[in-house]
Amino acid sequence: MEEKSMVEAMLERARAAQVVLESYTQSQVDTLVRAMGKVIYDNAEILAEEAVRETGYGRVDSKIFKQRKATAAAWFYLRDKKSVGVIDRDPVNKLVTFAKPVGVVACVAPSTNPTSTVASNGMSILKCRNAMIVAPHPAAKSVTVHGVALINEALAELGAPKDLIQIIEQPSMAATRELMAKADVTVATGGAAMVKSAYSSGRPSFGVGQGNVQVVAADDYDDYAFLAATVIGSRSYDNGIPCTGEQAIHYPAPRRAELVKALEAAGAAMIPPEKVSLLPGLLFRENGTSNPAFVGMKPAKMAEALGFSVPADTKILIFDSVGMTRENVLRREKLCPVVQLFPYDSYEEGVANAKSNLLWEGAGHTSVVYTNDAQRAEYAGKELPVCRVLVNQAGGAASGGNYINGLNPTMSLGCGSWGNNSISENLTYRHLMNTTQLAYYHECTMPPLEEVWALNPLD
Repeated sequence: MEEKSMVEAMLERARAAQVVLESYTQSQVDTLVRAMGKVIYDNAEILAEEAVRETGYGRVDSKIFKQRKATAAAWFYLRDKKSVGVIDRDPVNKLVTFAKPVGVVACVAPSTNPTSTVASNGMSILKCRNAMIVAPHPAAKSVTVHGVALINEALAELGAPKDLIQIIEQPSMAATRELMAKADVTVATGGAAMVKSAYSSGRPSFGVGQGNVQVVAADDYDDYAFLAATVIGSRSYDNGIPCTGEQAIHYPAPRRAELVKALEAAGAAMIPPEKVSLLPGLLFRENGTSNPAFVGMKPAKMAEALGFSVPADTKILIFDSVGMTRENVLRREKLCPVVQLFPYDSYEEGVANAKSNLLWEGAGHTSVVYTNDAQRAEYAGKELPVCRVLVNQAGGAASGGNYINGLNPTMSLGCGSWGNNSISENLTYRHLMNTTQLAYYHECTMPPLEEVWALNPLD
């Protein structure tokens, strides 16, 4: 009952603030959106240090970069987009589209990206004149509360309505569930259980799916130095926590030595074959869930736990596949900087193996193909059950914030029905607005019915 009354009071204040925001002009709204992103950008260092100290997850340098990239990319993307009043006029079909708020949005934040997620998603929420209530992860509540406080200070200086952005300062599953059941819309970024809870709340929700990024090096591809540097840069980022981190490389069997040499030159170290059998017991608990003790663990420390040593500056650990059977639980997502190597005899087999891994875990999220052949790239796009297939780039580029592809920048990657999500694209501000279409009388030209049924424009 305590959680219920607390959340109801927060929602009442949020709705009052949202009504005031609804009267803002586009320029006024954009001023607030910019301020929200800029204050997290400016305080990225201290928030990164607090996040690592509080959660024990990841790397300070990566979290600094992540917050700055997420907020700068979000503002660059949002700054010229219409979200107030008339946002589109279609003179051909005589339609005028108006943007409207959705109301109060519940923002469920993960422990792995506590403030970058709040800022990035919050900017899209605010862009559409919505209020936001943040439900932080208990393991990251202090840094998330600090981030929201900084945002509110920046907004207050601009005269924004009080209680526009609120946070549950003493988070609990009961409070989060109550919020998701009462808010107008939920954006849930976190584990599978949290996302499932959001979709079970009875309210409109946007969640993310589980990652297990598969990399397929096509048989025509030769630049293993680039591949190795790109994969290692991405997989070592924040010590392997991001869901966009590469988990496996499928490569032509005859080229193993070339691939391993390139990976080792770029900072990888090979796990001895006799030690690989110990990995599942370290990375996963008996119930199959990830062992939090090894989430974001540095490679040198992980090697020590396995009983061997590597240089302190080793960036990732690599190991040869122990098979495509279900007994190889390492085919699943691993929340630390390790990458499994799968040989294949044909490109089609490599894609099929990647697909098999995804269908066990990670379907809907992201895959990467390295190739200079558009037909091979499109074969992967056709075959792999994911919403994003990246060509010759890091898995981290799936979020669109790198601005090296055309994907929309976001911290929440929809994974379609594969990942039990409601969208199969990157979450944007457009998902967080209602629209009204004004439809003028307009006679559409249609041929006689017998001709309609005879036509097939796709032939």
